[in-house]
Amino acid sequence: MTPEPSERPVALITGASAGLGLALAHGLAERGWALVIDARGAEALKDAADALAARTDVVPLAGDVADPEHRADLLDAITELGRLDLLVNNASYLGPSPLQALAAADLDELRRVYEVDVLAPLALTQLMLPALTAASGALINISSDAAVEPYETWGGYGSAKAALDHATKVLAAENPALAVYAVDPGDLRTAMHQAAFPGEDISDRPEPAAVVPSFLQLLDKRPASGRYRAAEFAPAVTS
Repeated sequence: MTPEPSERPVALITGASAGLGLALAHGLAERGWALVIDARGAEALKDAADALAARTDVVPLAGDVADPEHRADLLDAITELGRLDLLVNNASYLGPSPLQALAAADLDELRRVYEVDVLAPLALTQLMLPALTAASGALINISSDAAVEPYETWGGYGSAKAALDHATKVLAAENPALAVYAVDPGDLRTAMHQAAFPGEDISDRPEPAAVVPSFLQLLDKRPASGRYRAAEFAPAVTS
């Protein structure tokens, strides 16, 4: 049976079984948003969906955002819900751990980085643009400070995020009715960040939930399309 169109705002978040994607899903669930979430790991995604289902409607679809058939399944889910108010392209691929210098980079791995971090979010955005436009919605592409800083060994991931940043700017220029953002969340205590620093203690980095209020403020304030750091929208601390 086809589900009734959602009366709630709907967000599609990729890479939402853990880390920032899952934290954002919980933040939106607390506000009553319906969710479509994806990740490659089916078991972890099911666990995430089970936790979210206590507060909102959630559709989990396991798969790889670089797979056109999976992207088509995500579009089918949005079509069934009847609307899309927010697309968060969060799923990313770091590359091999430990990270490689560009001079010695495995080109097959580099192709995979670009496939997941640039082409997949662009392809998914193409599919979702009609629904986003109909809702005067928002697009958030998750960026990184590595997109603008020349960190050694971060050339593959950083250049991919730089390409995504520029694509975001062009999408904003081409779609003025939408709010289109590239957002650098800052260093966070995630599995991907740990993979970038194997064997090191990253417990000094904040948990992903710490930046969710900044993303919610971004959505509330809806500034001009562009590239932002999550820290720019950190809620004021009151004594």
